[in-house]
Amino acid sequence: MAKKKFSKEWIQQHINDPYVKLAQQKGYRARAAFKLAEIIETEKLLRRGDIVVDLGATPGSWSQVARERLAGPGGVLDGRILALDILPMEPIAGVEFLQGDFREEAVLRQLEAMLGGAKADLVMSDMAPNLSGVSSADSARIQHVCDLALEFAQAHLKPEGALIVKAFHGSGFSQIVESFKQQFRRVVERKPKASRDRSSETFLVGRGLKHPM
Repeated sequence: MAKKKFSKEWIQQHINDPYVKLAQQKGYRARAAFKLAEIIETEKLLRRGDIVVDLGATPGSWSQVARERLAGPGGVLDGRILALDILPMEPIAGVEFLQGDFREEAVLRQLEAMLGGAKADLVMSDMAPNLSGVSSADSARIQHVCDLALEFAQAHLKPEGALIVKAFHGSGFSQIVESFKQQFRRVVERKPKASRDRSSETFLVGRGLKHPM
């Protein structure tokens, strides 16, 4: 019974959420678009000609925001956006999409082949594992996903590039921050306005690789 009440409350909150309404008005596929937009503005990331890798891209709102920032005259994409997700994604003009599991070596190799030896200016990950409710197991899963994004960035970011990942406050968070600090010269935590107050999600931004490969 409590679960039903909670889901009703969640639906009601979702319907009345100003960011949900704004996303619909602007044609974004999810309210998460505003989280990325705020981080990009605050951190002064993304300019025309950049190469972006979007991990955990579906439904595509982060790729939509990146595309807006990279659009040149006439709305033509000036740069590249490579998006990857385990789930299918509706096409976005100019965005190169690969469906597959980022944890699998073969999928990673396909993504590397798409890059063709080029280095990314920005790697962004909105990936979140399926959570079980068991905090120790969940923190390990979250850490694993963040580590994967970090490893990818180490290998495929330009020396002055940036990595954005979604993490969650709680057990294991400090280890994720420490991993970032070992790899990046500048690490900041961001809690965008569009991130719900009750949510423990926090975005980490790392800039300037200490040990570029």
